[in-house]
Amino acid sequence: MSDMRLISSTEKSERPSYDFNKLRVSGTTYRDDVTIDVKKINERRAKKANLRDRFERALENNNIEELCAFSNRFFIKSGIYSRLCRYMAFLYRYDWMVVPQRFNNKVSDKKVIEGWYKTLLLLDNCELKKTFGEIALKVVKNGCYYGYKIEGKNKIFLQELPIKYCRSNFKLNGKPIVEFNLQYFDEAFKSTKKRLKVLKAFPQEFQKGYVKYKKGTLEKDDSDSGLEAWIGLDPDKAVKFNLNNSDIPLFISLIPKILDLEDAQDLDKKKMEQQLLRLVIQHLPMDKNGIPVFDIQEGQELHKNAVAMLSKTIGIDVLTTFADVAVEDLSDKSNMSAADQLDKVERTVYNESGVSQMQFNTTGNLALEKSIANDEATMTDLLLQFEDYAESLLKPFNKNIEKLYYRVQILPTTIYNYKDLSKIYKEQTQIGFSKLLPQIALGQSQSSVLATALFENDVLHLDEVFRPPAMSSTTSGNQPTEKGKTGGVPSAGPGRPELPAEEQSDKTRRNKESES
Repeated sequence: MSDMRLISSTEKSERPSYDFNKLRVSGTTYRDDVTIDVKKINERRAKKANLRDRFERALENNNIEELCAFSNRFFIKSGIYSRLCRYMAFLYRYDWMVVPQRFNNKVSDKKVIEGWYKTLLLLDNCELKKTFGEIALKVVKNGCYYGYKIEGKNKIFLQELPIKYCRSNFKLNGKPIVEFNLQYFDEAFKSTKKRLKVLKAFPQEFQKGYVKYKKGTLEKDDSDSGLEAWIGLDPDKAVKFNLNNSDIPLFISLIPKILDLEDAQDLDKKKMEQQLLRLVIQHLPMDKNGIPVFDIQEGQELHKNAVAMLSKTIGIDVLTTFADVAVEDLSDKSNMSAADQLDKVERTVYNESGVSQMQFNTTGNLALEKSIANDEATMTDLLLQFEDYAESLLKPFNKNIEKLYYRVQILPTTIYNYKDLSKIYKEQTQIGFSKLLPQIALGQSQSSVLATALFENDVLHLDEVFRPPAMSSTTSGNQPTEKGKTGGVPSAGPGRPELPAEEQSDKTRRNKESES
């Protein structure tokens, strides 16, 4: 007869409670792996939703400062965003050349060459390629760049100004007029000692303006709302660069798509964890009357034994209950793979940027010329601004532009087309075009090309040491070939020198006999 003992309420309260959602492995107690911390998930979702709301408000209100902060944050956080910015910034190689334009024949060749060498020396010392690349990256990432020319010995460099404290509302002769907010020194440097030290490092124009700001003698601007802290900087020294007259970061519209990609990646990670999970269900038997064969203590020992047996197995949980033993697979059974879903979301990021994804992850032989050409067109406006800036550095040499003018030109060489352009420039030398352009397109400066040629030919005399072999491409018709050096006889015309009689073929001998 079955044991049908009645348990009183007192006995029920004294019975120990067991949490089968816990399991003990190798001396450590774990919660059930299948359990999901919904609270943490909701916190992450709420945080991302708040980030989206802030971004949408900044975009709607055209808050340049906030959008710039978002761009810098995702430049550090997102590999896709960072790579796109670097790709656009360093797409062009910024190869430059100086072309003297003489409008008066009375200007001597010596003066032209002397001034040309000085301009090359100045621009070489300015490290234009490195400077332009760094500025382009900041323009793409921050939307714009403000700087102030600092003149040194045989060199001019740019001191970057904080975007938050700069503005440009109008232009003069096609160039933006930069204004600076002198509150920068008070807000960025709280220590008086440090503030004065930094102020001395700035040009005199800033120091004089700060003194007037403290005395309250600056001219009042109606747009300042009572704050007399803005000064207009010298237009010949202060510069601003941006793309198409817009101060908004170039890829700012990608941020919502990148957030969508992060959500998809989180979901994919959860699915991968789920696919690795296995649940072993250990069901305790019952007799024909529905009474458990084992008491609760024995069931607990069975559960511990199963956990100990599977302690070194990864991704398996044990559930002890009143049922038969079975193994259930928790993986997703959908036809579309997780990789395809992630690729679909990732493609939307590149589609929004307007840059082909194939340029970074090539998986086929699709033509990318049109896409790269569009990217070049996007950055051409900034390239022309760099050209104007480089030319402004030569202002001391262009005092009499009616007679002599030194013009700076930045070649349209990119990381993709510079070899092809060099070949085109080389072919154009055959019609009398520039002999320096092929080398400049390959990355050398004009001064280094000339210096190398003069050193090798006039100092080392390598043109006498290294002689090209006598070939149809290097030997003219009126250059006799010395017998003994080439193994032949003097050539009477263009082409390969004639072979000795013993080395001539039978066909050659027959042709000679027929001619005679």
